[in-house]
Amino acid sequence: MTTDHDSAQPVVVRLDGVRKEYGEATALDGVSLEIRAGEAVAVMGPSGCGKSTLLNMVAGLDRPTAGTVRVAGEDLGSLNETGLALFRRRQVGMIFQFFNLIDDLPALDNVALSAQLTGTPARQARRRALELLDELGIADRRDAYPATLSGGERQRVAVARALMNRPALLLADEPTGALDSRAGEQVMDLLIDLNQIGQTLLIVTHDPRLATRCAGRLIEFADGRVARESALERTS
Repeated sequence: MTTDHDSAQPVVVRLDGVRKEYGEATALDGVSLEIRAGEAVAVMGPSGCGKSTLLNMVAGLDRPTAGTVRVAGEDLGSLNETGLALFRRRQVGMIFQFFNLIDDLPALDNVALSAQLTGTPARQARRRALELLDELGIADRRDAYPATLSGGERQRVAVARALMNRPALLLADEPTGALDSRAGEQVMDLLIDLNQIGQTLLIVTHDPRLATRCAGRLIEFADGRVARESALERTS
């Protein structure tokens, strides 16, 4: 676990002078930052400060008005839409507040689908999906549809899906926001465990407890800029 910049580790995310404008509004105003392999970084700040826009930039879901975004060695600005879609499937795992599962697929197929989209044979994809569900303690729910799962179970399925293609970077957008406190704690424990085995994490959250439990570094945003960065000592 890295509580500060471990300069021996390669840079997974680098933003240089990133600006994003939506019409008259400026969502990001010259943001530069980097995240190294194995770091767990939390981004906090008031609503409308640019956190979600930052996540969309790093995920290749949106393009900057100015500046460059590099993730896992790829300059996202040089990729076309097809290239960005492939980049997302291979390099980035995403966990959302409201899970974004496919309602008419059982848990196992929700997880396996992301590997099948990158060309993994169905049998191989399902085998890895089952391994991940087993590691996350919900293999017994593999045939259950999302509507019959609890919030915590749904988020575990979403985490398994995000990890399916062994991404360089795991992005979490308010990952405990829709969960009760017990399920939220379990998801926090899961994020900590993933980081301790080397998974690079970028977490956007309003919850200071999630930040201090799961991250080694905090980036605070205000008005589309990085207002402050600080190292965190994890709390139990």
